[in-house]
Amino acid sequence: MLDQTNFNHLPPSPGVGYKPQHFQDIIENSGSVRWLEIHAENYMGDGGRPLAQLRHLAERFPISVHGVGLSIGGETPLDTEHLARLKYLVSWLNPASFSEHLAWSTHESHFYNDLLPLPYTDATLARICDHINQVQDTLGRAMLLENPSSYLAFEESTWEEPAFLAEVSKRTGCGLLLDVNNVFVSATNLGFSPQQYIDAFALEKVGEIHLGGHDEDTDDHGAPLLIDSHGREVVDPVWSLLDHTLERSGPKPTLVEWDTDVPEWSVLEAEAARAHDALQRVIA
Repeated sequence: MLDQTNFNHLPPSPGVGYKPQHFQDIIENSGSVRWLEIHAENYMGDGGRPLAQLRHLAERFPISVHGVGLSIGGETPLDTEHLARLKYLVSWLNPASFSEHLAWSTHESHFYNDLLPLPYTDATLARICDHINQVQDTLGRAMLLENPSSYLAFEESTWEEPAFLAEVSKRTGCGLLLDVNNVFVSATNLGFSPQQYIDAFALEKVGEIHLGGHDEDTDDHGAPLLIDSHGREVVDPVWSLLDHTLERSGPKPTLVEWDTDVPEWSVLEAEAARAHDALQRVIA
């Protein structure tokens, strides 16, 4: 067990998604970055350089563990072997936070390399709450649940997404992870106001905010279609939506995600510095 007594919580400061090519840069000059996020599935092995580097970083920074493979919204039971590997990682790392997605990625024995959407119904709500309770009981800690980026809506849905997430939090005691870029992507694709979504969100339950870049495309009818790619800078409208959010929520741990076409450290740190400026505007 690492000595992380000072890292029980994420600070209301900028963080970035950790990439191994940035290890030395982070050690030498982390700049505005005060905490790091890792993807759980990248650190479920038994040893090697990735775990050695992670142990070193965890002695210096609060760590957030972000899962992408639990399939919280799947119709089948959670994979107990995957959950056991996750428990082992969380047990020795003792991260400041653990989060997963409101999505599904498994069907029977198949695993899909994507985070797929769900209808917001009472049956879905009950299943997700059962799965979250199982995760929290196994890990011995509360988790955060992230809002998805959406490309379609289900006619059978009977809940609005913010109310659905708030009810999940109420029933399970989990916190929420608010991805502001996902809100902007979904709002553009589905035609609703991102500001109104934020205003309806249970901001008091938010333990972490995410930002990321997206790609722009058009659908078959020529309408704008945004893809949550995490492969470029955060665009100005998303920074403005972050300002709108922080004005209502106050300062929160705020992460910049950049998972594809990963840039040099100086570029990623500059994005973190911009998040720092946004946080300072609501602290001042």
